[in-house]
Amino acid sequence: MKKYFLIVCLAVTCLTIFTFYCNQIIDKNGVKSCYSNLSAIPTNKVALLLGANKTTKGALNLYFTYRIKAALQLYHAGKVQYIIVSGDNHTHEYNEPEDMKQALLAGGVPESAIVMDFAGFRTLDSVVRCKEIFGQDKITIISQPFHNYRAIYIAQHFGIAAVGFNAQDVPQQRGIKTKIREVFARVKVFLDLYILSTSPKFLGEKIIIP
Repeated sequence: MKKYFLIVCLAVTCLTIFTFYCNQIIDKNGVKSCYSNLSAIPTNKVALLLGANKTTKGALNLYFTYRIKAALQLYHAGKVQYIIVSGDNHTHEYNEPEDMKQALLAGGVPESAIVMDFAGFRTLDSVVRCKEIFGQDKITIISQPFHNYRAIYIAQHFGIAAVGFNAQDVPQQRGIKTKIREVFARVKVFLDLYILSTSPKFLGEKIIIP
């Protein structure tokens, strides 16, 4: 029993160290490429707006609201010309890209500047499809800081020059579950990129952005 206990303790310790390592690497890498100041961020032709559910438990989802606000700021400041709205669309009733499109239209972005990606089921899918389907190897990613860091790490792995524009973060008491999931999502990034060689669920024909 003592032998098995030591093995379990060693496994837990290794997992903890690996989890800490993954999170530190992604944080350290991402913070250098993310901007909260609109005037300081470089101009890119295309932004990638990462999806979120419009509502959660019947209430407005602040992750969605703040990402839309950040995207509108970027576009109206002339920092991007096109916005790829990439998210999950697994049922007729659940359609992140369409919800984001309607919010952007309401904020004054013309339909001609909005590009729909209905197969952004995961951050990895959204980022890789941005290059493989939409032909972009230089993008501005829009999400909360913690999410931007992870997306930028993935983008750089696939040869995409990415910067992040930080949407306002959600108050700690409303975002604790998301932050906990993020810790393990970063471990999954390392598994996907270096062990599993994970690809997007769907690719398909290329779509040209003018």
